[in-house]
Amino acid sequence: MDGSDAERIVKLFGMSNQLLENGLDRVEDGLKVDLGRLKKLRADKDSTYYPQFDEAVRLEASRMALHYEIFYCLEKSIRKLIAETLEVAEPKTWWNPKRVSQLIFTETERRIQKERDSGITMRSENPLDYTNFGELGEIIKSNWDVFGSLFDSPKAVERVMNNLNLLRAPIAHCSPLAEDEVLRLRLSVKDWFRLME
Repeated sequence: MDGSDAERIVKLFGMSNQLLENGLDRVEDGLKVDLGRLKKLRADKDSTYYPQFDEAVRLEASRMALHYEIFYCLEKSIRKLIAETLEVAEPKTWWNPKRVSQLIFTETERRIQKERDSGITMRSENPLDYTNFGELGEIIKSNWDVFGSLFDSPKAVERVMNNLNLLRAPIAHCSPLAEDEVLRLRLSVKDWFRLME
């Protein structure tokens, strides 16, 4: 057996394992049972209070965690794209009411001050981290002179961002996503990456 055969066997093993895991996920979801496959992942959860929550809620939370992770990564990457793109256009000074609408600029400053007044640790020194998802789409649209080189159509960006914003609400507010909405989330994330091709 040469190296390419060994590599093919390892890939097949990995793919078989993924198919098996996906099948077990479907069985758990379909039968509303926990086969205990995720015990290692749960070891870091609070052992005093977490077990007191209803098992159905814990299972739902486990299923929703993946969608939260996807959205977390997506929102962070969109913020990074906006910051890096505007930094090139207007180094060091792009965060201003000319590049960010006065309404978003003022609302963001209010959120920062509210967090500062609360006495909790500030989430960030970057004001962009205080914008919400809908505002990120507005920043892209209002700076089309810069973002037009990255995307083909402002209407397409607006449509995809609106879809993502609608899907974000149940994820951010601890409601389960219906099966159709899980599919819609995957397609919307795929649409976002297609916009940037």
